[in-house]
Amino acid sequence: MNQRAGPGQWRAATGPPHALGLVSVVIPAYNEEAAIAHDVEAVFAAMDENGYDYELLVVDDGSTDRTAAIVAQYPRARLVRHPVNMGVGSARSTGMRLAEGEIIVTTDGDGTYPNHEIPLLLARLVENDMVIGARTREAGTWPWLRAPAKAFIRSLAGYLTGRRIPDLNSGLRGYRKSLAGQFAALLPTGHSWESTITLAFLTAGYRVEFVPVDYYPRRGGRSSFHPVQDTLTYLRLVVRTVMYFNPMKFFGPIAVLLLAGGLCKFGWDTLVDRAPLDAVPLVLALSGVLVGVLGWIADLIVKRRARDTNGTNRNGSGNA
Repeated sequence: MNQRAGPGQWRAATGPPHALGLVSVVIPAYNEEAAIAHDVEAVFAAMDENGYDYELLVVDDGSTDRTAAIVAQYPRARLVRHPVNMGVGSARSTGMRLAEGEIIVTTDGDGTYPNHEIPLLLARLVENDMVIGARTREAGTWPWLRAPAKAFIRSLAGYLTGRRIPDLNSGLRGYRKSLAGQFAALLPTGHSWESTITLAFLTAGYRVEFVPVDYYPRRGGRSSFHPVQDTLTYLRLVVRTVMYFNPMKFFGPIAVLLLAGGLCKFGWDTLVDRAPLDAVPLVLALSGVLVGVLGWIADLIVKRRARDTNGTNRNGSGNA
C-alpha cells in the first residue's frame, strides 16, 4: 500500500536548490525495526545540513515487525508497503519507479552504511552517471565465505567490463533515474540487483565512480543473504549481464582457447609424435570456429539493438 499525501509533503523545506535538482533517497527495509529509525534520521540530518531539495522514500518489503509503524512516525518520510516480502531488489525497483527525482540515492535500512556520506556521493554525481560507495571492509554475515567469493566475482566482472571494480554490490549508491530505467527489465528481485545495475552501467559505457566508504555491523535483525545460493546467482548474473552488452568478452576467449588447443594438438602430433592425424585437433579447431561465429552473431545482435534503441530515443517513435 502506498501512503499518499499532498504534493511536496515528503520534501525537505530547508536550504537552497542544488544543481542536481530534487534528490530521491530510497531505503528498502524488511524487518529492520532495530535500525530503521537510525537510518531515517541520519538521512534527514545529512540532507538538511547540506541544503538539498529531497524526498525520503522507505519501501517496506512486507515486514512483520514494527518497521512500517516506526517509519510512519516521521511525517517527512514517504512510506510504500509491499503486501508480502518480494525481495530487496524488488523493493529497490519499486523505489526507483516511484521516485520523483531524477537523481536517486539508495541505501539500506539496517544501519550498515554511513548515510552521513550521501552528500559526498551527490557531489560526485555532478560529473558522473552513477557513484557507488565502495565498502572498505567486509562486515556482513559469513565473511569467511563472502570475502573470497566476492573477490573472485569482482575479478571476473572487472575482466568482462574492462574496469577495476572495488565493490560490485554495494547498497549505497547514487544514479540517474533516466539511465537506470533502460535496464529495468534486467533487474532481478533479490540481492543481485546492485550487481546487475552496476554491470549494466559499466558495460553500457556510462560514467561510474567508486568512492570508499565505511561499512558497519548491522543493527539487529537478520540478513536475508544466502551464502551459496546468492553467490552462484551473482556469478550467473555477471556472465548474463556482460553477454547482454558485450558477448565477445565471453565467447572470444573461449574461441581462442579452443582454436589454440586444436593447433597445438595438431602441431604436437605432427612434429613431435609423428602420429597420424586424429579427430581431436579437428574437433577442437572447429569448436573454436563455431564459438567464435556464435559470439560474432551475438555481437551483431547487440549492436543492432543498441542502434535501434538509440534511434528510438532520438526521434521518440522509432521512425526515421
